[in-house]
Amino acid sequence: MPPYYLKNVNLPHLPAQAVVSSEGVIQALGDPAALACPLGAQVLDGGGATLLPGFIELQLNGGFGMDFTEDPGSIWRVGRRLPRYGVTTFLPTVITSPLETVDHAMRVVLSGRPADYRGAEPLGLHIEGPFLNPRKKGAHNPAYLRLPSPDLVRGWTPENGVRLVTLAPELPGALETIAALARQGVTVSAGHSLATRAEAEAGIAAGIRMGTHLFNAMPALEHRTANLTGVLLTDDRVGFGLIADGIHIDPLMVKLAWQLKGGRGFVLVTDAMAALGMPPGGSRLGGYDVMVDESSARLADGTLAGSILTEDAALRNLMCFTGCTLAQAAETITGTPAQLLGLRDRGRLQPGMRADLVLLDADHAVLATWVGGELAFDRRAV
Repeated sequence: MPPYYLKNVNLPHLPAQAVVSSEGVIQALGDPAALACPLGAQVLDGGGATLLPGFIELQLNGGFGMDFTEDPGSIWRVGRRLPRYGVTTFLPTVITSPLETVDHAMRVVLSGRPADYRGAEPLGLHIEGPFLNPRKKGAHNPAYLRLPSPDLVRGWTPENGVRLVTLAPELPGALETIAALARQGVTVSAGHSLATRAEAEAGIAAGIRMGTHLFNAMPALEHRTANLTGVLLTDDRVGFGLIADGIHIDPLMVKLAWQLKGGRGFVLVTDAMAALGMPPGGSRLGGYDVMVDESSARLADGTLAGSILTEDAALRNLMCFTGCTLAQAAETITGTPAQLLGLRDRGRLQPGMRADLVLLDADHAVLATWVGGELAFDRRAV
């Protein structure tokens, strides 16, 4: 892969900088006067735009009419289109389904990228279910819900294509399963749950490190009842994902969550589904009849079926809802998710990191995206 010399970009707290990458890795960054352009490098002018690390998406169910649970083979097709939103790493999310579907999705991830692939990297699966509380199932099919067991997750490891698992910690067998997954190197998240404070804290002691889509599919935050939601907001041992579309969570509650945990485990996720990028109207998506409007997707009974939010829009929303800075907002989709997953090669702009880069214009919209040093999207060339 030829080296890049990206000049005239603004890095957080370091204006008018340049970045050199080669072999998919950041080699140097700093004052352009001190950085020599490597021989044979492709020179790109950022035009004074802001450069951030590539965005890391922990919860994506599909997009553009394709659903990962219904068709795990679509992971690569969706991944090709994610760099336009700044996403360079994502966890394809498989929701409650037969365990054979999970096995199929694991094989797809492990098969490696197609020969002509240029897109975001599917780092491993987020398996959301089937170990969920039936009373908080949301859009998940109750026919496939099961009680957790270490035996059922024995092969779920990062080496086999599984990075993140959502389950309800109050279910019988959950604590043993959480501990087994944690030993296997999988990040465990509490979600679709009615856990009390005691049950949530027992789950954290067993190995839970985050919560799935805070406020959604979990107990309401109440002033006389201690529960999972309150624990996620106040316990610094855990982080959480949050859908900042203004629909799944009122902006005021997003601001509350930010004031409590901003910079300490707060991760933006989209939870986007197959309706992402689809025109408004009724569609059959992911095995469900879904009504799509300009801002959400719902089942026939009105249940939210996932969002149609994009990561760059979530970034802008967070800044609007909370008043936080771009650097603070960007951390929620770069450094913090990398930390929660234990990733040491991405999420930061510094030498030695993967050259996963996103260039934003003055309105914080994506201009260009590099994945592993390869230009995957350039709005100026479209």
